[in-house]
Amino acid sequence: MDHPQDHSPDDSPLDDVHLVAPAPADRPSDADDVLESARWFSALVRGATSAALDAPAGDVEWSCWRTAEHVGDDMLAYALQLASGASEDYLPLLAADGGDDIVRVDPSAGPEGLADSVEGLAVLLASQVRTSAPSARAFHPHGTSDACGFAAMGVVELLVHGYDVGRGLGVDVGPASSLPLPAGPAGRAVARLFQEAPRTRPEAALLWCTGRIALPGVPRRDRWRWDSSVR
Repeated sequence: MDHPQDHSPDDSPLDDVHLVAPAPADRPSDADDVLESARWFSALVRGATSAALDAPAGDVEWSCWRTAEHVGDDMLAYALQLASGASEDYLPLLAADGGDDIVRVDPSAGPEGLADSVEGLAVLLASQVRTSAPSARAFHPHGTSDACGFAAMGVVELLVHGYDVGRGLGVDVGPASSLPLPAGPAGRAVARLFQEAPRTRPEAALLWCTGRIALPGVPRRDRWRWDSSVR
């Protein structure tokens, strides 16, 4: 998820935006953050129709359905990395169709089957985060990471791609909506993965850090990358 996204900036009126080190988190990203983010993501998907999930996920190149499959694949990949302790590269697993992602969900299962699949894979990641020793480490191309780091990365995948899916479905995920993007997990993930972030609402900070939105006086990023190394 470190590649640039070809989005137009969204309007996010915020009062006071400063690019500084993110506010200290109340605690590290953890299994509960992964589960909360997964429940939010799956609620987005469950509320859609199969036809609606064929729409592009915002301005990214995938459909909403394909984006959800990608999120599920990330949950599986992070859980397996952490479980294996692979130190040099990702585990050498290949998709049957030759693509990068292993996870594919039977279209006939519909939104419920898609949501169940993503949420189940997120539970797998959360379980691995919860049971890993503090000393556990595994490879990621943007920094060898620990359990809290993989939890934070899982949260980013769920929330940022959930934002993409929400745009594709026309669902408002703002703070005043009935399905707001979870602020606590967002803020802890930003504090863990992004050294420089807007000191503003954590959800907006996450979306700015990942190139989804502009902020008042702060242009949208056209390139971004997290730092998953242990600090």
